[in-house]
Amino acid sequence: MTTSLADVASSNVTLRAFLHGLPGVDRVGADQRAAMLGTRSIKTTAKAQAIDLAISMVDLTTLEGADTHGKVRALCTKAMHPGEGAPQVAAVCVYPDLVAEAAATVRGSGVKVASVATAFPSGRSSLEVKVSDTALAVAAGADEIDMVIDRGAFLEGDYLKVFEEIVAIKAASGDAHLKVILETGELATYDNVRRASWLAMIAGADFIKTSTGKVAPAATLPVTLIMLEAVRDFRDATGRQVGVKPAGGIRTTKDAIKNLVLVNETAGDDWLTPDWFRLGASSLLNDLLMQRQKLATGRYAGPDYFTVD
Repeated sequence: MTTSLADVASSNVTLRAFLHGLPGVDRVGADQRAAMLGTRSIKTTAKAQAIDLAISMVDLTTLEGADTHGKVRALCTKAMHPGEGAPQVAAVCVYPDLVAEAAATVRGSGVKVASVATAFPSGRSSLEVKVSDTALAVAAGADEIDMVIDRGAFLEGDYLKVFEEIVAIKAASGDAHLKVILETGELATYDNVRRASWLAMIAGADFIKTSTGKVAPAATLPVTLIMLEAVRDFRDATGRQVGVKPAGGIRTTKDAIKNLVLVNETAGDDWLTPDWFRLGASSLLNDLLMQRQKLATGRYAGPDYFTVD
């Protein structure tokens, strides 16, 4: 980390000065560029490769109050064996109390176990509870922690509180990778998305993630574009690479491919790997598998051909 960034979080005043000194986002320009890149057409062999790449980037997710151990086992089995010849997904994402079940099911497969923590999805709890929530998930076998920032503190300008919470959760995560959820649908402006992205990265995030999937709008293309610009610029400034995870509302193969184009054209192909780009989704995988089969056989399978997660 450069000297200037190392000193940024010495106080709320210095942190605020740095974040508000970042270049402003041209909202019209961001919307137009994202829309333009979203029209790119990918056909035949390139499309088949893109579909398999997208499958390998999926964090297959179930975050419902009605989740059961059986549902998690079924989800993990699908994550490891999505379909004939298809690559396995990057990770399964579950609540902390189901991590042990997921970890036991995917053990030895290479599929990671991600767990939401820190009073997901609201983030409204004490730091002590958030740290405990994280530590318990890691102890149960989580490879990755998806934490939510305190949006209230961020919007009030208490950037140091948000920074210190991320630092504490990073420490509690140990060897697990930390994905910091910005909940961009509540940040109100594109400038805030850029500021929150930099704040999370300075605090030690391994990934920055758009959304919990519980707030609309979630992973829009312009927001993902801004976050990709942030990780690109952060690596230029510090030499450290940070991943990006759009999550929420990505349901179709077309949505997934638009995101891959965005990555390639904005951050570059260094990010076109599950190590640095993920797609948080529940229903997306089935559409990718349907499109994959269509390319291979020339025929669509009905939706009931695939398991409903």
